[in-house]
Amino acid sequence: MKVHIVPSSVGDSNRHQILATYVINDSVAIDAGVLGLLSPLDAQRRVRHVFLSHSHLDHVATLPIFIDNVYMYGPDCPSVWGNPQVLETLQRDIFNDRLWPDMIRLSGEESPFLQLNTLSAEQPVEVEGLRITPIELKHVVPAFGFLVEEIATSVAVMFVSDTGPSERVWEIANQISGLRGIFLEASFPNSMRWLADKAAHLTPQLFREELTKLKRSIPVHVIHIKLAFENPTLNELRDLQLSNVQIAEPGTTLEFN
Repeated sequence: MKVHIVPSSVGDSNRHQILATYVINDSVAIDAGVLGLLSPLDAQRRVRHVFLSHSHLDHVATLPIFIDNVYMYGPDCPSVWGNPQVLETLQRDIFNDRLWPDMIRLSGEESPFLQLNTLSAEQPVEVEGLRITPIELKHVVPAFGFLVEEIATSVAVMFVSDTGPSERVWEIANQISGLRGIFLEASFPNSMRWLADKAAHLTPQLFREELTKLKRSIPVHVIHIKLAFENPTLNELRDLQLSNVQIAEPGTTLEFN
């Protein structure tokens, strides 16, 4: 299984993750923060399914652009998956003819070019040779992490963002023998624990406490570091000196076997 961490900054040599998108095996995206800006365009066209973790803008911002870019009608049109609150937010706040044309209505009136699918916690779906299981996280809006299993190889990875301290996701992680990697957020430095608690995010200290819930050592890739606090957060993460933890680098593709 390969996971491409899509970068979302321009104009400098350092790639940052301001918006969230991860593309798995070229054909499935976790979140659409920057999906609609992925280059070349053929890379967007290969994405058939988009799984949205939650409704916040850094995770859905370029979904309308993506659908515009890859416009295709018929049974092979893009499928968007999310919890009921995510889908309701797309309809009310994005595809409302004010912020963006109502693609949901237009797709229903003509040949469909967009499919919306409702996800339920711990009810897996199978697409593109992957089994994807949504897992409830602790955030200020309903949010899912995702267990992604490659059916042919039993290789699995988990995406755990956005979230505060959680329990169920780690219980499931400990049950998956093929788990080869975890993408876990660390948004704020320790000095901003008050804000992390209110916004339901993790600091490096909370990040370390979450990892104590794992029963074995699995490679962990840090994601979702807030750009405004990047340097202190990175320094505190490095100070943890956890041998299985590395900072995810936007623009790179990781392979899991």
